[in-house]
Amino acid sequence: MATPVLAAEQQSYTDFGAPDATMSIDGLQLPPPDLPFGGVIKDDALQSTPWWSPRVMPPKGAPNVLLIITDDAGFAVPSTFGGVIPTPALDRIANEGLRYTRMFSTALCSPTRAALITGRNHHSAGFGVISEQSTGFSGYNSIIDKDKATIGRILLDNGYNTSWFGKDHNTPAFEASQSGPFDQWPTGMGFEYFYGFVGGDANQWQPNLFRNTTQIYPFKGKEGEWNLVTAMADDAIDWMTRMHQTDPSKPFFIKYAPGATHAPHHPTKEWVDKIHDMHLFDDGWNTLRETIFANQKRLGVIPEDAQLSAWPDKVLKKWDDLTAEEKKLFIRQVEVFAAYAAYSDHEIGRVIQAVEDLGVLDNTLIIYINGDNGTSAEGGPLGTPNEVAFFNGINMMPVETQMKWYDVWGTEETYNHMSAGWSWAFDTPFSWFKQNASKLGGINQNMAVSWPARIKDKGGIRHQFTHVIDVMPTILEVAGIPAPAVVDGIPQKPVEGTSFAYTFDEANADVPSRHQTQYFEMMGQWALYNDGWFLSTEVNRAPWEAFGPANPDPLNNQVLELYNLDSDFSQTANVADQHPDKVKELKAMFIAEAQKYQVFPMDASVAARIVAPRPNITAGRTEFVYTRPMIGLPQGDSPLLLNTSYTVTAEIEVPEGGAEGMILTSGGRFAGYGFYLLKGKPVFLWNLVDLERIKWEGQEALTPGKHTVEFDFQYDGLGTGTLAYNDFSGVGRSGTGTLKVDGKAVDTKKMEKTLPMILQWDESFDVGSDTLTGVNDADYTPPFALTAKLDKLTIKMDRPVLTEDDRKKLEAAMKRASDAN
Repeated sequence: MATPVLAAEQQSYTDFGAPDATMSIDGLQLPPPDLPFGGVIKDDALQSTPWWSPRVMPPKGAPNVLLIITDDAGFAVPSTFGGVIPTPALDRIANEGLRYTRMFSTALCSPTRAALITGRNHHSAGFGVISEQSTGFSGYNSIIDKDKATIGRILLDNGYNTSWFGKDHNTPAFEASQSGPFDQWPTGMGFEYFYGFVGGDANQWQPNLFRNTTQIYPFKGKEGEWNLVTAMADDAIDWMTRMHQTDPSKPFFIKYAPGATHAPHHPTKEWVDKIHDMHLFDDGWNTLRETIFANQKRLGVIPEDAQLSAWPDKVLKKWDDLTAEEKKLFIRQVEVFAAYAAYSDHEIGRVIQAVEDLGVLDNTLIIYINGDNGTSAEGGPLGTPNEVAFFNGINMMPVETQMKWYDVWGTEETYNHMSAGWSWAFDTPFSWFKQNASKLGGINQNMAVSWPARIKDKGGIRHQFTHVIDVMPTILEVAGIPAPAVVDGIPQKPVEGTSFAYTFDEANADVPSRHQTQYFEMMGQWALYNDGWFLSTEVNRAPWEAFGPANPDPLNNQVLELYNLDSDFSQTANVADQHPDKVKELKAMFIAEAQKYQVFPMDASVAARIVAPRPNITAGRTEFVYTRPMIGLPQGDSPLLLNTSYTVTAEIEVPEGGAEGMILTSGGRFAGYGFYLLKGKPVFLWNLVDLERIKWEGQEALTPGKHTVEFDFQYDGLGTGTLAYNDFSGVGRSGTGTLKVDGKAVDTKKMEKTLPMILQWDESFDVGSDTLTGVNDADYTPPFALTAKLDKLTIKMDRPVLTEDDRKKLEAAMKRASDAN
């Protein structure tokens, strides 16, 4: 058992027992064991000596830590690294500290964030993919095991105040409801205070916002004025100030993770106008790349001999080949994106300024990582006013259709994303995007670090290879805190990252990186870095191509490329043919790393994993009963009415004078369904990604008294079982719906297509009212509370089951496809 020991700078042991006594611990066992009572106990208090256990504090001089990570931002987004979008807060940190040009991510959101807070590789931490795609394998189950304590937990038990603001994409989607458990929420992972949203992204105007584990709605009554980007900075400044005023001797740790610049891009009009007036993008994405590339060389963040990666003519048009209408739309898209990035950086700047205003900036380590992966191309070549459409297979919405939202782009009326042409430009000088783990455009981020008390090489540039798993050991080293051996009685797995604190010293500006080997893998695309060499798979899927058969053998059925990043900064010269032995050697090394870090079994599927079975509270259930209103049940823990037959039955009592309001809804403005009374008439409506709404409606208002209203839907497809055979034929198929009142059919209609994958994920399943946005703005405004009395709401599902004949056909088709490959 570890015994607490004193840091040399802390109080001597003779002071123990005093009310103001403090101590530092060796940190190997967390929480530390209790000290034996050190006072004297006699029969009466006057003859006895009181003794207080000393309060745990970090070693003297341990810095405050502000850890900032933005979302979906490639190497060329910020002005700090040659971009045209103004990011003065990142500039400030870089000018007061260091720029890092080789900070690497995992290529996707949840995985990078899991690696960041645990110091372990993303598969080791259970996050081989995002939480919404988790599967029942150790490297992919979206569960951070207890043998991998987070940086929050370690610092908390060593005497820090700890907090997390913004995006939490590391709570399993099937543990995000109010029934818990909460051990995988920030507050259960060592972050004492959480203010943010749970999931991959959120509507910044009306987010699914939590304080600790309680959902809050501070934007109500402030629609169009309130925005999470500002509110989050306000809350962080408030928390930081309260902690410092309460106990100035106690350092703080803040993980600050804004939703920007992940879609939806939701900046305020003020920032959109600022960016528009700068005319940064009028000449198009090809010219933008050239401008950024020149800026990067001028700043010295890329070598003078670096090459600009080729434009991907096969997947994206050159700017000069676009129509006038396409150019108009795409400029609008990127100006809103840029406004979002600039707005977010501005609010980050307010948080940094608050640190200075408290008088603690000198001893605050600020790590500002630009992006948890490369710029997202999930908007596809044309962009989209509704990102939910992409996740349901609509990735090429016609420009003329999108122009309907031109004037409201970025407002609460859109869930918008931009054209992938801009995304490629924002990854300059590299190629490809978020999701592409084998190309630097997906994984090569950048970072600025300042710590005035320690880093004196102001404005310095560092080119050493670093990875997000290196952040935790770096923080621990500078704080003088070891990684624990045991936490809550559970032996801990070794930290897999390497501290980069050695790079803080100017004398080490050009020394080789201590992080020499690193694997990468995301949805079947993989790579290995080793001492300057980079073995990678050729990109065989653009990020917007998520619906289709997956590569059945992603380890071997790949074209391998080889690059020497020491001489080829931008990954432009494939030398695999010249070094076949090196290719073979590095592939064997990748396999060894993959076995070590839980990468197997590799899976190249994308969309199919969204509807994979998970151990949520609905698993195995076919009937759900509700007898009173409730709100806030997240999508991952609610009955999913996709790709199945189902019946929704509501037993209600209508008062004198009639009734209206929401009986049941799930999703919102950008995809979902609602069952409600409109001017007394029953309505069931499906919102198909804000492009089409299918509506069943009764012709007469319900009379006062008890009624049973029912919606029955008979699905025509084979269901999600086909996905196990690499086949999408069972999802998104047609079906026939019938609306009934007191057993009598009042409307029957066939849906020619249904949503195949997902509803709007940041909206909840609500009974008796509608939170956040509504599924049909033309009919009602939330909360649209039900004024009838709800006696009972029942949902019954009849999920399709594959017959033996179905299975044989699917197996044969899968074998033919595999043989063809």
